[in-house]
Amino acid sequence: MKGRAALILLNKPPGVTSFKALEEVKNVYKKVGHTGTLDKFAEGLLVILTGPFTKLNPLITPLDKSYIATIKFGQETDTLDPEGEVIAEGPIPNLLQIEGAIKKFTGPFMQIPPLYSALHVEGERAHRLARGGLEFEIPPREVEVYSSDLLSWDPPYLKLKVHCSKGTYIRSLARDIALEVNSRAHLTNLVRVSIGPYNLDEATSAPSLCSQSISVSRERLLRLGNFGTIVVNEEGRRAISYGNIPPKMGYLRVDLKAEDDKALVVDSNDTLLAIAKVDPMGEIVGYWAFLGDEV
Repeated sequence: MKGRAALILLNKPPGVTSFKALEEVKNVYKKVGHTGTLDKFAEGLLVILTGPFTKLNPLITPLDKSYIATIKFGQETDTLDPEGEVIAEGPIPNLLQIEGAIKKFTGPFMQIPPLYSALHVEGERAHRLARGGLEFEIPPREVEVYSSDLLSWDPPYLKLKVHCSKGTYIRSLARDIALEVNSRAHLTNLVRVSIGPYNLDEATSAPSLCSQSISVSRERLLRLGNFGTIVVNEEGRRAISYGNIPPKMGYLRVDLKAEDDKALVVDSNDTLLAIAKVDPMGEIVGYWAFLGDEV
């Protein structure tokens, strides 16, 4: 199982780092990569790639994400989460004020990431600079919140479901909503419930369940969209095994729609050989990953 390719949906518990959560998977798979971490206090969905599938990271990282966030108004912490020290206080706003602020931070806008983050600033992680007491700034960047649905308001706690673009910090969103209503706030709880087409309710937290079949991973890959299938003969398989593009006589069947830019390449026994990049003519022009007999 150590070398197998898999796309695993993992439910990270609160109180452990994403890298610590990966240790369970590394006990089963040799090569493991993540497609985006969660803060230590947060919980929820991680998409894990193993074996040859680790090269598919660029297909997963740009996906939109959804969270359920609990915001506590009245206090802002230095980390913008429950693990930090309170650095500022403010009055508790009313619901009408909060709803107005939420609307302002819906759609595309410029957001300043938290100082306590994994972003690089002059070659160093921002959180390390912050913990060292150094003063620095992180430039704002454009993010997009597609929707923020109010789930409950039990002052001073607000619960929101947020659907947003890659790179959006929910901690910063909580900070900015509070500042907009002349208050202060931080997150007390954060759950990532979806990443693109993948949902938390299908994730596993049990190490014994990490050994998932290739058929499960193939189905999950196809959810990314714009995937076709190319069947090759023995000549095509041999070319792929050397990292080459099959000659025309190496194709048995091409099943692609006009919008497909990726394809599962299989042999006549339906063994997955590679994840390919294809052109509008339906021909392989490159590869995302080779699998061969590893699956």
